[in-house]
Amino acid sequence: MFKTENISTVAAWLHHAQHIVAFTGAGISTPSGIPDFRSSDSGMWATVDPMTVASIYGFRHNPQAFYDWVRPLIQLTHDAKSNPAHLALSKLEQINKLDAVITQNIDMLHTRAGNKTVYELHGHMREATCINCFHIHDGMVILEKFLEDGKVPHCVKCNGIIKPNVILFGEQLPIVELQNAKKVARNSDLMLVIGSSLEVAPASDIPVIAKQSGAKIVIVNLEPTTLDSMADIVIYGDAAEILPAIVQSLEQLT
Repeated sequence: MFKTENISTVAAWLHHAQHIVAFTGAGISTPSGIPDFRSSDSGMWATVDPMTVASIYGFRHNPQAFYDWVRPLIQLTHDAKSNPAHLALSKLEQINKLDAVITQNIDMLHTRAGNKTVYELHGHMREATCINCFHIHDGMVILEKFLEDGKVPHCVKCNGIIKPNVILFGEQLPIVELQNAKKVARNSDLMLVIGSSLEVAPASDIPVIAKQSGAKIVIVNLEPTTLDSMADIVIYGDAAEILPAIVQSLEQLT
């Protein structure tokens, strides 16, 4: 069980901070039924070679392998609901206590929860792009059809292979999203790092940028991370329990 004094302290910091940013990873979405990528028992990498099924090289050579691997994740993402952790961040934005969410997740649950300023460093499934002619398609229409027939989607313009707008191994992060994320990190005076192992660069550099710019760092995660020693407070536990408790404590101060 997390310490209530840590909850109260973080709430007080939120109350006084001027520029708060949240940085989120897979751990914020596991309570919504979406598995992470790294745990040995339920992670998405548990039974496959990620460079074979989830690299841009692998996709170009065998798109069916990618789609077969990602199909359960597409279904889970399609069915998932934002959990109390997502809703707590949405609440913080609504009361003008959160400048932005920077996320490593592709599940779109932050926008479904109501957050308006979200920088999706690893892409999303709202759109999909033909790798031949680069025509942009409605990602959800494309993926719903794939869930029905299991066939690799092809472009209506040129019959090329369609790829969801998610970042695969070997691809660069979207430059505008990354630049915006770094900008708000540098401007922050408090960063909430939630549900991330902080093992994947360059996204994992974002909390470091915030710390070097003078921000307090709060890490909320089930397990220790490589940056715990840098944090001002670390709270181990379920984000879906901890974040609502922090927001509730904050509301008692206002």
